[in-house]
Amino acid sequence: MRRRRWPGRDRGAFTAELAAGLPALMLLLFAGLAAVGAVAAKGQCLDAAREAALAEARGDSGAAAGARVAQPGAVVEIGGDGEVATARVRAHVRVLGANLPVITVEGTATAAREPEPVQ
Repeated sequence: MRRRRWPGRDRGAFTAELAAGLPALMLLLFAGLAAVGAVAAKGQCLDAAREAALAEARGDSGAAAGARVAQPGAVVEIGGDGEVATARVRAHVRVLGANLPVITVEGTATAAREPEPVQ
């Protein structure tokens, strides 16, 4: 025998499921936004490192060129030898707020130094 379903018996079930699932959905949304921010900061670090390495290879100030492109608070390090200029840019990205852990993203670039002009 088939039980007859009376209307209104499961009232509030959707509300209870929504109340249980909404915090998890919000957490996933915030985690996704943090990941997008970290990827954007990584791209910005790579651009800054590329600019710094190219400027250093030309004989200009690589640290100044990298600092112009990097996000505020990023650290630009220049290295290399007589043949190659290397730049590394590191920045901190806040995850989900000011009191939570910080992600450090880094970009590195290398460029061949320009030959000295012969006089």
